Amino acid sequence: MRRRGCPLLTGVLLAGVLLAGVSSCGLTSGSPMVDDVEPGSIGRGRPLEGATLTVTSKEFTEQLILGAIMGIAFQAAGAEVVDRTGIQGSVGSREAVVNGDADAGYEYTGTAWITYQGNSRPLPDPREQWEAVREADRGNGVTWLEPSELNNTYALAVNQAGFRKYGTRTLSDVAALTKSDPAAVTLCVEGEFANRADGLPGMEKAYGMNIAAGNVTQMDTGIIYTQTAEGTCTYGEVFTTDGRIKSMNLEVMEDDRTFFPHYNAAPTVNTDTLEEWPAIPEVLDPVTAELDNEVARTLNARVDVDGEDPHQVALDWMVDEGFVEEG
Repeated sequence: MRRRGCPLLTGVLLAGVLLAGVSSCGLTSGSPMVDDVEPGSIGRGRPLEGATLTVTSKEFTEQLILGAIMGIAFQAAGAEVVDRTGIQGSVGSREAVVNGDADAGYEYTGTAWITYQGNSRPLPDPREQWEAVREADRGNGVTWLEPSELNNTYALAVNQAGFRKYGTRTLSDVAALTKSDPAAVTLCVEGEFANRADGLPGMEKAYGMNIAAGNVTQMDTGIIYTQTAEGTCTYGEVFTTDGRIKSMNLEVMEDDRTFFPHYNAAPTVNTDTLEEWPAIPEVLDPVTAELDNEVARTLNARVDVDGEDPHQVALDWMVDEGFVEEG
């Protein structure tokens, strides 16, 4: 069943709507989330019956899907859900949970640690990173629930022709290639990545790379994927959960020295809300446990490549996984 009140969006129209935050699909207007769903493997006994919970997210595709997943889970457990997904920028959705304008939303551990909590060096172990942000947020009125394996961080990717030719599987392999065949390592990257300490300069230092400045081309994010797929550059900077990795059949290089920060998605809940509705973790934990990079790439591609509605994509996945049943 397609989500009522939000028509299927396709192609350029979808991109324009998401960027503009149009309220007709409830992205920023606080409209009711109305899915005809019943408990499946989650929500049995409807432990959130009587609750009215506001769900928030940022405005990009993955966040819209995660926000919808959370809202659908809450509905199956008996809650009325207000849709405040699609808030522009990280700080807006974060502050909504902090100040109680929203009750919950999926957030990324690395974003919290670096952007919100003001740290400069990420922790190399993903569990320790999650524990650190959870502890730091106790005094902010925000509780972090169990994290997912979904890790939306930086990576380098290569097309299939380059993968076959050079055989690189890790960033250490790429570093070795910079020494054995320096001209082979050409990069397409964003301007920000080219200059950030946790981007290209830090990666080169951590892996002992020495990439000539003339081998690095800066461009917009979306172009990087197509240029990498076409072989204009050997390696392109990508985000590990982007659906275009799957659709363009790119190979992602393993960060074998765990240089890049971990950006694992986890539910963040206003602590007062959690105290009032302590069943929230039992509703969300099983769903979060099934989220990983492969799931994210598949779902993101349905929106960014195929032009489907993010909410419908989330609903389909929740039904397919057996978390909820359609009424």
